[in-house]
Amino acid sequence: MRILVATTGVLPATPVAEFCRMLIGENPEVTVMTVVQVPRSFLESLDDTVRRSFLDDDVDDQAAAEEKAARYLEERGRRAVDPIRAALAAVGIETDVRFVEGDDPAEAIINTADEVGAELVILGATRRLFTEEAWKSVSARVMVNSKLPVLLVPGVRIEDTQEMPVIEL
Repeated sequence: MRILVATTGVLPATPVAEFCRMLIGENPEVTVMTVVQVPRSFLESLDDTVRRSFLDDDVDDQAAAEEKAARYLEERGRRAVDPIRAALAAVGIETDVRFVEGDDPAEAIINTADEVGAELVILGATRRLFTEEAWKSVSARVMVNSKLPVLLVPGVRIEDTQEMPVIEL
């Protein structure tokens, strides 16, 4: 089974790893992804104190900006996916990783699921599902717009003080 696990860093790693372990079957393919909004104008403004000659080539500036954006994407992406990857590795599941730059996480998740040939998408749900506001969430939009089954795992909310239960099937 091909599974796409999409996380922003709040998805509880141990329950997700257990679900994957139970679902993967004989030829497992698990991709862990996150969507990062890269604040390009902010990153570019960090160099405003460095003044360049008007004769300098803009190509160098563009390459530097792209490199900075790529480093930002990698750093933020690793923070989000590393706990899930570690939990999956602990139960013997190797993963592929994707850091996707984008402004619409739901669209990016659906597109990535198509690209990797996922048969199931695992997401976190940090809002209560049966409220009107929840239907605007990324998880709800993926459920509505994806052709794939979506497994929602309750994410850890700040107000939650008790530990997430491990679900056994």
